[in-house]
Order: sequence, then C-alpha cells, then structure tokens
Amino acid sequence: MMATTESARRSHRFASTVLCGVLAAAAATAQAASPDETRLLAALRKAHPGTEFTEVSRTEVSGLYEVWMNANVAYVASANPRYFVFGRLFDTQVMRDITGPRIAQRGGQDARAQAEAVSAAPVPVDQLPLADAIKTVRGNGQRKLAVFSDPNCVYCKQLEPELAGLDNVTIYTFLVPFQGEARPVAIWCAADRERAWRQWMLQADASLLQPGAQCEHPIARNLELARRLRVQGTPTMIWGDGSRTDGYVGRSVLEARFAEVGKVAVAQPVKTEKRP
Repeated sequence: MMATTESARRSHRFASTVLCGVLAAAAATAQAASPDETRLLAALRKAHPGTEFTEVSRTEVSGLYEVWMNANVAYVASANPRYFVFGRLFDTQVMRDITGPRIAQRGGQDARAQAEAVSAAPVPVDQLPLADAIKTVRGNGQRKLAVFSDPNCVYCKQLEPELAGLDNVTIYTFLVPFQGEARPVAIWCAADRERAWRQWMLQADASLLQPGAQCEHPIARNLELARRLRVQGTPTMIWGDGSRTDGYVGRSVLEARFAEVGKVAVAQPVKTEKRP
C-alpha cells in the first residue's frame, strides 16, 4: 500500500512538473513578439522619437497592428508607420468589439470600475482644473467647452476651424501628449500660448512655439487628468453639463450640442436662499 501511494505521488509530481513546463512555454510563446512586430516597433520609435511605444501586436486584420502608447491604443498598417487610426476595431460579421476587451484586459477591473464611475458622475467644465488649460474667449464667452487635444492629432486639427467659427464661447484646451510631449510643451511655454496654439493648429505655423523650453507646464497633469476621466483619444470635448463628445464633429453639431446643454441648464430649478 505504501509503495503504491509513493508511486502515485511521484507520478503526480512528474505530471505537475510537465504541466508547469508546458504552461511556462505557452506563456513565453504568447508574450514573445514576432519579427514583424519587433520591426514595426523599432520603426515607430525611430519615426516618432517623442512618443513612448510600449507594445505592438498583430490584429485579426491582415497587415494591421495594434499599437500601445502606455494607456492609449491606435492601429497602424505595417507598411507605413506614418498613419495612425484611433478608435475601436469592430468585427461587423459577428458584431464584436475587438478593442474594448483589450482595453479592459490591460486596465483590469479597476479600469472598468473607473469608466462606470465616470459615466455615472460626469464632470462639468467648471469642475475641471481650468488653470491647466489654454483659455480662448470669443464674444461674451457665456457658452463653455473643454477640449482635450493633441497638437500632433490630425482630427484635432480638423476640429479647430469648426471651433474657431463659434461665437460667444469660452474654450478651455487641455494639451495632452498622446503622441509625444515636445510640441505640447513648446506651445504652453510660448509667450502667447493661445496665439501659438491657434497659429499652429489653423495655419501649421510653428514660429511662436518654444521648442526645448524649460517652463513650468501642466502637460503631465493633463495626461493624468485624461486618464482619470477615461479620455481614450483626441479630440474629446466636455460640455457644461459634463457630457462629452468624442472625435471630430462639424460646426452644426457643436451648435446643436450647445443649444441642448443650454436648454438643460435653463430647465434646472434655481435655488433660492430661505430667510428665517
């Protein structure tokens, strides 16, 4: 009976050892980057030295790779690392969001909890750290909007002419370094940062920027704020009631949202102070 028991124990230990080896090998294989992924990662780092690329992995779409820049994800074609696609990859045949589970996987339960908390408790413009934003006022400035924007972002540059056409607004632009912090810092450190921002975004004029400047700037704080608010890409707009709009929209949509937010504000009861 003792020999049989000892033999069983030895068999169990051997099986466990083999299983652990198999699992370890599988994990190493899953984590090891392919030659194509390694080459693309090197090409991205060379082409965009101001951006911290942390991971590249092949997607289900031939020639398309998932690229992580810390907590931010984009998609890049292996043939040309110049162009980035920000947003969700969606399989329409089976109606499956491919990007969402990857974001949740990297962020874990905390990320999902934070996202739910943000959606349940929106943060209005007035509650944001507005001193860390570029302030632009036109007309009476009554309508307020906060924009998380990256000066290297193509869609942000498309949005700026639409914003520039709005009147009676105060726009707070939070510079975020999703694609590198050199240019956001150079804009913030300019003698007239609002004008430097406007000329760069509307005219591609970098003459007012201060590259290599060492001024006190909020770029790191803005990045942390974006992460806390689960801002996944730029541009992201936050309205007076805390609702948000992701991505580029035209002027008619901006005006419609201002009107909608204004109606909600008017409909809210005005609190009056009770006198004894």
